[in-house]
Amino acid sequence: MIFFRQKDLTKLDDGELIVKYRSSRNSKYVEVLFERYFHLVFGVCLKFLKNEFESQEAVLALYERLLGDLYEKEIENLGSWLHVVSRNYCLMYLRTKGRALKREKMYEQEIRSAEVFNSEENYEVKENQLGKLEEALEKLKDEQKQCIELFYLEQHCYKEVADKTGFSMKQVKSHIQNGKRNLKIILSQYNEFAAG
Repeated sequence: MIFFRQKDLTKLDDGELIVKYRSSRNSKYVEVLFERYFHLVFGVCLKFLKNEFESQEAVLALYERLLGDLYEKEIENLGSWLHVVSRNYCLMYLRTKGRALKREKMYEQEIRSAEVFNSEENYEVKENQLGKLEEALEKLKDEQKQCIELFYLEQHCYKEVADKTGFSMKQVKSHIQNGKRNLKIILSQYNEFAAG
């Protein structure tokens, strides 16, 4: 059994360490490489994430990725490659985090809307609005009404609406679009009468 001394490994250049890692799969070689570029990876992560804890987590994830990528990919300039991979990782992380925050905000809004909708003071207002919507639906052409009810109220997809009605997908989309536009017109007329 051969024991590696850290001093001996630090004398090897990046290419030699990568070759030795590929032939042995011993992570000691990657540890030496990563130690050389740790400041670069951590700096990039800190620059983008602006949070020390998240940056440390990102560095660990990037180390894990390096273990696999060094074995599978030809990497000529490790420093440049790590810089690009670190930046892309952080950007993807921020996008994912942004989407999660958006979903969380939407969920909170839905809860607030549901609370407002369910409150007794708004019950009569909502009931009135639903009544107007039902009246407006009755004023649509039959094909528009049928497609809108199936799509929005029964929550069928376009294909299911097409299958149930016998309309083509193009016709279904057209009926829904025209029906929505006509509903807005009819409902705005109700609002004008109510205001006048």
